[in-house]
Amino acid sequence: MNKDQSAQEQEQAGQKNQLYPVFLKLDQLNLLLVGAGNVGLEKLHSLLANSPAARISIVAPRVLDDVRKLVFRHPSCTIEQRMFQDSDLEGKDLVILATDKPDLHKSICEKAAARRILVNVADTPELCDFYLGSIVQKGQLKIAISTNGKSPTAGKRIKEVLHEALPAELDSVIENLHKIRNRLNGNFEAKVKKMNQLTKGLVENENSLMANRWRKIATYSLGAFGLMLIGHFIFSYLPIREMATDTREWYNTLDPNFHWMVLAGFLAQMVDGATSMGYGVTSSIVLQSAHVSPAAISAGIHTAEMFTSGASGYSHYKFGNVNKKLFKALVIPGIIGAVLGAFLLVKFDDTHIRYLRPLMAMYTLLLGIRIFSNAFRPVNLKKKFSRYGWLAGIGGFLDSFGGGGWGPIVTSTLITKGRTPRYVVGSVSLTEFFVTLASAFTFFTMIGVQNWQVILALVLGGVVAAPFAARLAGKLPRKTSFIFLGTVVVLWSFRILYKTF
Repeated sequence: MNKDQSAQEQEQAGQKNQLYPVFLKLDQLNLLLVGAGNVGLEKLHSLLANSPAARISIVAPRVLDDVRKLVFRHPSCTIEQRMFQDSDLEGKDLVILATDKPDLHKSICEKAAARRILVNVADTPELCDFYLGSIVQKGQLKIAISTNGKSPTAGKRIKEVLHEALPAELDSVIENLHKIRNRLNGNFEAKVKKMNQLTKGLVENENSLMANRWRKIATYSLGAFGLMLIGHFIFSYLPIREMATDTREWYNTLDPNFHWMVLAGFLAQMVDGATSMGYGVTSSIVLQSAHVSPAAISAGIHTAEMFTSGASGYSHYKFGNVNKKLFKALVIPGIIGAVLGAFLLVKFDDTHIRYLRPLMAMYTLLLGIRIFSNAFRPVNLKKKFSRYGWLAGIGGFLDSFGGGGWGPIVTSTLITKGRTPRYVVGSVSLTEFFVTLASAFTFFTMIGVQNWQVILALVLGGVVAAPFAARLAGKLPRKTSFIFLGTVVVLWSFRILYKTF
């Protein structure tokens, strides 16, 4: 009986993932990478992304240009463009094989085993001594994911889920806990007890999870019952047919181009929500065709954009596209610039626009070309940039005073400084709500609301498009995002210059 239980336990253990996870200091080890094609490039990217100072020797008869560019930026790496030699294993601690030659892999594995060197073989789990898992990183926090070599694709999907679920603020939490830990006095046991008390709020226990689940069930049930009551009231006491007739008659009193204005609002918000620019450009075409004055154009766009940017900003925040530090750095200067620009636009005549817009368009044209060219360059490291306040102030001022330009000025500049497009677009879009709110409030105070039908149409189309555009911003690949952003900025700039000259 005991033997049967032991055999059963061993069988169950064999079905589990028995790998033991470790985190290696690659800057203190010597690593050999055999192969410099697409698979080798992927392995090299993963290694250097997690350990930029890793000491890696690369051996391959054919080397991709992207591999050379990556090695050029990491002096700790070297390339030998030739066939593998047995001497390449001397002094190595780890070996990664990434060629398309299975026989070569088997031969190297046997020679490495004789030297007690651990080996990883791409797409061949049975030859591997260790696996390279998918990695989630939030500052100092790093989580490695393993599927025991069964499905790397599943590991990548789990990585995406964890990356979205874990808040960016975790890095700040870890840094603060590190400082607290260094200040604690007492023995090891006392320190552990104190740290446990500080961090227990980060994890919900099973009872709280169950309570949240039942709270959601109760909320949804109550909401469903409320909708049933509302539906009963509507169909029992309200004259539906008369309301439909009145609605149709009211729609007939609207501008004949009302539905096209709604479409313009939808398309404008799709561009603006995905790139954080272009809303004013697209929607102003409709207003200019109606021969609206410049002050009324700016007032109408900002009134409508107040609602659409609110929906867009909320969607970006929900999808995790907002960098809170960047948002805080932009919002106050942007509001001040917007209020000042709106005030001056109403107080002075509109002759300044013919001089201001070409200068702004020339600046954004250069930025657009630079963004477009960056799509075909390696990933740039973030450049030092500290003038966020001045940038936001100028962008807010030009957006109100010049009838548009917040997105092209602020977004384009930040992206050319090496910041991630997804977080730039999300943060600038959320900031735009407060900037347009300040601008619209200033216009409303000074000239009131004009052209309400156009505003209504732009709001309807924009609110519908906002969540789709925010989702698009988080999913576009880097190269596609840069090409799209650069194209929008260049076209916007060319249009302004063409109309001017």
